[in-house]
Amino acid sequence: MVNNYSTADLSILLLTDDIFAQQASLDLKTLGYLPVVETALKGWSELSAYQPVMVIVDRTFTGKSGFDLCRQLRRAGEHVPILMLVEQETVAERVACLEAGADDYLLKPYQKDKLLEQINLYLQTETDIPEQLRFGELILDLSTRQAIRGDQVIGLTMKEFELLKYLMSNPQQVMTREEIIENVWGYDYRGESNVIEVYIRYLRLKIESQNQKRLIQTVRGIGYVLRE
Repeated sequence: MVNNYSTADLSILLLTDDIFAQQASLDLKTLGYLPVVETALKGWSELSAYQPVMVIVDRTFTGKSGFDLCRQLRRAGEHVPILMLVEQETVAERVACLEAGADDYLLKPYQKDKLLEQINLYLQTETDIPEQLRFGELILDLSTRQAIRGDQVIGLTMKEFELLKYLMSNPQQVMTREEIIENVWGYDYRGESNVIEVYIRYLRLKIESQNQKRLIQTVRGIGYVLRE
């Protein structure tokens, strides 16, 4: 999932309450990032001037919905990772975040280890990676994090990208739920048990639209496999 970033002068935009922003800013500076704190939910045309490598936005920032900003970014074709701050870890919240275009979520109040985990997940560096993965007519561009099937270019959230990348890196192999969780969400994931089903459903809606042949197949009681 990985973007070839060095931390120098890279900004992370914080659209959160003062307490979270202050706590997170200290840890982000330690990592070499530049935290940019905004106290009002502006349009992306203004916020994009910061050129952030990540956006962290409160679900109910200043009484408005952080979902609106997510939708605005995705409609504009922006692929910057977005983390949504939520107060409850429920399936409904996860689905709402996903539908709005957020890549993942963070629970309030502030938890240093969880923030660092997400930073490592979405902004770690990686070298010597192939530019594309291919499976039949499906192409995954690793530099733009877009999928291509036929003449259709498909935008993906970060987590959708990671899940598809993992399946395409292991074609024709049945991947268990445990393997998917460990490799896409991390071995210490303790969230909702049906998170895989939620993301598989959204991936299918994107890459198997227009009556195209199903590629991601369910192996009942075990997991999923990418095969024609």
